[in-house]
Amino acid sequence: MKKTFKLDHPKIKVPRLVDSIKHDIKKFLKNERKKPLPEGVKYWGFDCKFGQSEEAAVDVELSALMSHIDDLVENKIMTIYVEITPKPMAG
Repeated sequence: MKKTFKLDHPKIKVPRLVDSIKHDIKKFLKNERKKPLPEGVKYWGFDCKFGQSEEAAVDVELSALMSHIDDLVENKIMTIYVEITPKPMAG
């Protein structure tokens, strides 16, 4: 998943857009975890990048992703870039 989200919509308020972004991320993770695992792999892991833009994105932990989104929204930043890459984890 590589996606840039815009938080300026003429009719939809920012908190609703943020909820939508978080829902899209959770749905993507759920779908990826359902995929069959390669042989010798115990579970899916995820590499995450997050920032205002693709160029400014930094690596973050998946568990901290939602709080990073909240931090950008608090600082009135209207563009969010999220990149999540699944990777097989041997355990």
